[in-house]
Amino acid sequence: MPAKRLPTLEDVAARAGVSRATASRVVNADPRVGRVARESVQAAIAQLGYRPNRNARSLVRQEADSIAVVVPEAEDRVFTDPFFASVLAAITQTLADSPVQVLLAMGQPGKSHKIERYLRGGYTDGAIVVSHHQDDHIWQVLQQTKLPAVYVGRPFVGDVGIPYVDVDNRAGGALAARHLVSSGRRRIGTITGPQDMAAGQDRLAGWHQVLVEAGMSADLIENADFSADSGALAMRRMLDRAPDVDAVFVASDLMAVSALHELQRLGRHVPDDVAVVGFDDTPAAQLTRPALTTVLNPVTGMATTAVQMLLRLLEDEDVDSPVILGTRLIPRTSA
Repeated sequence: MPAKRLPTLEDVAARAGVSRATASRVVNADPRVGRVARESVQAAIAQLGYRPNRNARSLVRQEADSIAVVVPEAEDRVFTDPFFASVLAAITQTLADSPVQVLLAMGQPGKSHKIERYLRGGYTDGAIVVSHHQDDHIWQVLQQTKLPAVYVGRPFVGDVGIPYVDVDNRAGGALAARHLVSSGRRRIGTITGPQDMAAGQDRLAGWHQVLVEAGMSADLIENADFSADSGALAMRRMLDRAPDVDAVFVASDLMAVSALHELQRLGRHVPDDVAVVGFDDTPAAQLTRPALTTVLNPVTGMATTAVQMLLRLLEDEDVDSPVILGTRLIPRTSA
């Protein structure tokens, strides 16, 4: 059976009822194209599965040239959160001996228009998407363009037909809660991650389940956004609500370090007055005084696995999905 012919720009133009030049301008995000023509071309691209640059390169070689690491977060978050630094380092190190170039695409959550135009433009062979919020629509672009892609972390919207690798966040939240319950703490709160992200919801769910099973109140919840400042603010709110709090599970180390410092600033001793457990096991967890008890997040393993999955997709091979990595509690002196 002859190989299926890949769609061309001429095919897109014909399907959309526009000239080739107009189709080319839409692909290259030219703002001068009218709305009706632009939407017609974008619909034709989605229907045909057209990927311009990838198709052109495939005429001369079969190897991938570049992949994009897509992070729908503000730049200040990407460059200050150790989670993203670890992911990027692991991806680049995994590809260090390969000819594949790693590109970084960032954008505010829910405002990823630049990223979407970039992915539609066919400037990369594949994508690894890190951090997914409820309002992100990048997954739709990946579906429409059929660009090979892997998510690091479960997409918030559930099964979108795109492979992903994740840590068992629910089990991690349960580990933290179980450790605090077993140590005799009676008023246990949590500072969550963003609730428009699967990781934030899953870590909260694991904590909640253990407290309910133990017959304890599970109402001491303060939402935050994984940033250091939000961790400190949430800790202050929790103390205002429940001065008798004696333990807190914080859904990231970055927030937990800030929460611990806030407790100390307000005269609470850790762990004597309030025990603190974080999530991630970043290097900062060992630098606090007392050192931070935390839940291991196998970031390097997730990123490496995502690269391996994407390289297989680029070779038109099937991949198993989802891949869920295990976790464990790292006990230190804060709890």
